[in-house]
Amino acid sequence: MESVLANRSASISELKKNPSSLIERAEGEPIAILNHNKPTAYLIPADTYEMMLEQIEDYELGLIIKERQHEKESAIEVNLDEL
Repeated sequence: MESVLANRSASISELKKNPSSLIERAEGEPIAILNHNKPTAYLIPADTYEMMLEQIEDYELGLIIKERQHEKESAIEVNLDEL
């Protein structure tokens, strides 16, 4: 059986009936959307989703920095005023 990674859950039927009410009752918490008692989606607040995207982007940038760290040795130092 799959784990449900949210404290709140609702069926797809409940979501179809009144999505606004479902979101309001969740009070900003994620909601697991279930189909035949299995999670098929998670409904999360927009600000939470945006924060997650920012964190993913920061993580990916961190990986690029680590990957390019060795390139620093071959870099040429420049002065912005001289450009």
